[in-house]
Amino acid sequence: MKFRTEVEITKYPFSIGFDSPSLFIGSCFTENIGAIMRENKMPALVNPFGVVYNPLSIHKSLESILENKQYELNDIHFSKGLWYNYDFHTRFSNPNKEECLSNMNSAIGNAHLFLNKLQNLIVTFGTARLYRLKQTNSVVANCHKIPAKEFEHQIMSVEEIVEVWSALIQKFLERNINLKIIFTVSPIRHWKDGAEGNQLSKASLIVAVHKLIAKYPNNAFYFPSYEIMMDDLRDYRFYDDDMLHPSSKAIEYIWGKFESAFLDKESKDLLAKIHRIKQAVGHRPFNPNTSEHQKFINQTIASINEIKSKYSLINFDDKIEKLNSQIC
Repeated sequence: MKFRTEVEITKYPFSIGFDSPSLFIGSCFTENIGAIMRENKMPALVNPFGVVYNPLSIHKSLESILENKQYELNDIHFSKGLWYNYDFHTRFSNPNKEECLSNMNSAIGNAHLFLNKLQNLIVTFGTARLYRLKQTNSVVANCHKIPAKEFEHQIMSVEEIVEVWSALIQKFLERNINLKIIFTVSPIRHWKDGAEGNQLSKASLIVAVHKLIAKYPNNAFYFPSYEIMMDDLRDYRFYDDDMLHPSSKAIEYIWGKFESAFLDKESKDLLAKIHRIKQAVGHRPFNPNTSEHQKFINQTIASINEIKSKYSLINFDDKIEKLNSQIC
């Protein structure tokens, strides 16, 4: 007998590898999967604006990247000792006004350059709920702990999501007709909306995504991270202490599903080699000056150089620097 409902994922008609740069944008679930790719030296840019949750703010972030928008000093605000902008996550907040602005514009500039080699866009919607600043009627990506009375909120309709995202997808396809867009819906519950509000929000997102996939069948796809968490890992041992976020084991499991679905054999084999290199670099010898350890270092550097010769997008500078520091 089977005592679980495992989500089966059919093979996608394309693969993600070490030669196909990917941009991850959206909720903190995006951060988790994108971080694993970066840790494994895969070419990925993760959340240039920081974590963004709703489809309209994610849309605005991508529009800014496409246009290489540059913010000005009058675009940032000051509260509780920090300068900030409502389009950016709190990690960009800074007590220095000029540094805050510079960091935001640098992030956009780097992301804009990344578009020149972009092959995969991975988008994670977290919630369909929007927050509007009453003073300007503009949608914010982050409220920056400003009092709730300053905002009003609404749920985006399926039609609204499909309309704004159809126009955005068209702009991306004009740049690269072969771009692959992978949509996911975050399995993280937005409990502030209540149980019913969270379900309504997630349902709106899932329906909207599938309408977009039907509209762009050659470019848009869905990865069922939400369904894996809700139907396969439906046990509190797979949740973090807040009982809302996936645990590290759950993230590892979902990454395994993602890897199986999208990575080809060559990339999986290379992942195994990189894992061995990471273990070698992290090794702490009792006596680093022995000839055996020096030979071990040189062999590891040779393995890195072999990979670099085949995959120019892989950056091992941090590992090489650490290994070189151990050479006697």
